[in-house]
Amino acid sequence: MTFSIVARQGDGYGVAVASKFLAVGAVVPDARIGVGAVATQSFARFAYRDELLGRLAAGEGAQQALAAATALDEGRETRQVGVVGSGTAATFTGSECNAWAGGVAREDGDTAYAIQGNILTGPEVVEAMERAWRESAGRPLAQRLLAALVAGDAAGGDSRGRQSAALYAVEPGSGYDGCGVLADLRVDDHSDPVTELGRLLSEWEMYFGRPEDVQPLDGALADEVRERLARAGFEGGDLATALADWAGNANYEARLTPDGIDRRVLEALRADTA
Repeated sequence: MTFSIVARQGDGYGVAVASKFLAVGAVVPDARIGVGAVATQSFARFAYRDELLGRLAAGEGAQQALAAATALDEGRETRQVGVVGSGTAATFTGSECNAWAGGVAREDGDTAYAIQGNILTGPEVVEAMERAWRESAGRPLAQRLLAALVAGDAAGGDSRGRQSAALYAVEPGSGYDGCGVLADLRVDDHSDPVTELGRLLSEWEMYFGRPEDVQPLDGALADEVRERLARAGFEGGDLATALADWAGNANYEARLTPDGIDRRVLEALRADTA
């Protein structure tokens, strides 16, 4: 009752998933820095997550790891699994998964992906997800995972309806305090979970993303920022300190840079003082 994409891009690994099922993010996805990512669904076997990541960490390829793990599982024909390792991807759909069920797995340069789903409206869901992944080349990993999920949802998704969605991705040095969590988001019970997941990802990137489109704080821009900070109640002392105080109050401190002001921070300041 789920559709998902498991993918690698460069050093990053992640999973995006949606389902007519409560809190799908609590069950399906897992990823480990430097190792790989896994999605277990359709009568999901939670133990697959540690088993497959352990096998990948030990040097097995995705196909070898998945074949070995499913061979030991008596309930494998009811299950569906996607896995991506350092250079390989694999997907498995048991013969007893509810129709429509299926998936694809591909490797392409510094990327690899496995896309799978069950109880879908049809194969067009997987096809749309793969197309969206390919067409989003060049964008950050989390955004590409979301794009694939959005495409699958628009193509019909889970034939029973919508309820939850999740995105979990890891990448060295990313996330809060460089912890490596690129995104960790769940929509557990919602009438339009994939759209809500997209909103949350935009917020996550605002709070924990790296600065982008930085402009030097001088001239007319410095005057504007100083005036807006004063309007917001942050004035006195030097401009950098006032900006840091305002950003800390708004939880935007991760996007501060000594080189100037980040585009999204500037947009937020302008909206806050409009």
